[in-house]
Parts: sequence; structure tokens; C-alpha cells
Amino acid sequence: QVQLVESGGGLVQAGGSLRVSCAASGRTFSIKTMGWFRQAPGKEREFVAAISWTGDSTYYADSVKGRFTISKGIAKSTMYLQMNSLKPEDTAVYYCAARYRDYDENQYEYDYWGQGTQVTVSS
Repeated sequence: QVQLVESGGGLVQAGGSLRVSCAASGRTFSIKTMGWFRQAPGKEREFVAAISWTGDSTYYADSVKGRFTISKGIAKSTMYLQMNSLKPEDTAVYYCAARYRDYDENQYEYDYWGQGTQVTVSS
């Protein structure tokens, strides 16, 4: 089993920045990909970004490319999402996810999920 715990959400004004973190524990040695997804009220959960366990490969949704940066900590079990130039449409609950296989944008292909952290961007 793998446990994922997000932190760092909050309220920020449009144009501002925020960083959310995800700490993985448990059977992390088999994880190949970690990702961020988000779900806004009344909408489907959507892919935001993903990163290989080694941190060598990163992937982004078009809607966040150039504004968000996904990275791994020195301790590979920690993942970050640096969000810059935030927009009101970025408001959502942000979820950390992990899978035992290579990169995928499909939420149903992820094996483990965190509880989510709220990010609210005011206009």
C-alpha cells in the first residue's frame, strides 16, 4: 500500500503563486509515476501534471503549461506543484496520485490517491 498526503493549498489572488506538496509513504519503491489532478465544483477530475519517480520526465496539461511546474524533492518520495500566474479557473481541489506503471493522463489508471487540498484563486 502507498499513502499520499497533500499539503499547501489555500487562497490566493489571481496572478499570484502557490505551491502544493505531496508526501508518499509505504511501498513507494514500486512507484513509477506520480501525478497531480484537480476537480472543480460540478466538473470531472482532470489531469494537471505528472512526473516519473526519478524526476527525469514531466508532463503537463495544455491549460497549465508554462505556468505550473511539477518536481520531486531530494527525497524522491516528495512531489511538488509550483503554480504561478494563477487564474480563477484554477480553483479546484488538487489531488496527488501514484501508479506502478509509466505515465498516463487517465485518472482511472492511477492506483493510489491522496485526500486532496483546496486551492482557491480569487479574481
